[in-house]
Amino acid sequence: MALIDIRDTSLNYRFDGPEDAPVLLFANSLGTNLAMWDAQVAGLSERFRILRYDMRGHGASADPPGPYDIEGLARDVLDLLNGLDLARVNFCGLSLGGMVGMLLGVNAPDRLDRLLLANTAALIGPRDIWDARIAAVERGGMQAVAETVLERWFTPAFRELEPAAIARVREMLLTTPVRGYVAACAAVRDMDQRETIKAIATPTLVIAGAADPSTPPAQGQYIAQQIRAARYVELPAAHLSNVEAEAQFTRSLLEFFSA
Repeated sequence: MALIDIRDTSLNYRFDGPEDAPVLLFANSLGTNLAMWDAQVAGLSERFRILRYDMRGHGASADPPGPYDIEGLARDVLDLLNGLDLARVNFCGLSLGGMVGMLLGVNAPDRLDRLLLANTAALIGPRDIWDARIAAVERGGMQAVAETVLERWFTPAFRELEPAAIARVREMLLTTPVRGYVAACAAVRDMDQRETIKAIATPTLVIAGAADPSTPPAQGQYIAQQIRAARYVELPAAHLSNVEAEAQFTRSLLEFFSA
């Protein structure tokens, strides 16, 4: 575990792969940590210098009081890059990570070579659903929402066929700090990037899951339509498509970032 101090918190990060390879930065989803990308690291670490980190309030990063916002989470990425003396990176973010990626694409295009936005949305509502989730976690901890979240993250068939994978993701959810999760939920609740993403000019790949109830394909298609440099790919998966459609996701990523 490596920690770097930035502003009001500290972030856990990890490098894998050759030091002289192009840097590929992965940003995790709400309620997970950098281990969600293990399969991609295994498939890509010979070609890329892979940098993973836990968002504030997640994994082994600190969980300062919230609420958080997407602007602050994007600032964390820039502070991380500055602290590690990285001028430019390729960026891959899923769900909350993709929301951070969109904001970076708008406000810090000079730091990005290519941008991959997976299973994400420019707006996720309605607000009362997020308020209810926040209240449930504040009352009952992460176990109050874990099973419902897993049902949305993976299709029934995958949950039945891959219990070990489900167990690993469940453990990530259950060990996410309550304060960090609640604060990050507020960031997702309060975000609206539907107009601003039109300014993104960085070459972009948008990935959606055909069976994703959290950020359905229409959400990914909307993003791809707004970004003039975007391509769109749909995979046979629910929300965590990098886990459920591991091979297809990694192949799409490799083709995009190697182009």
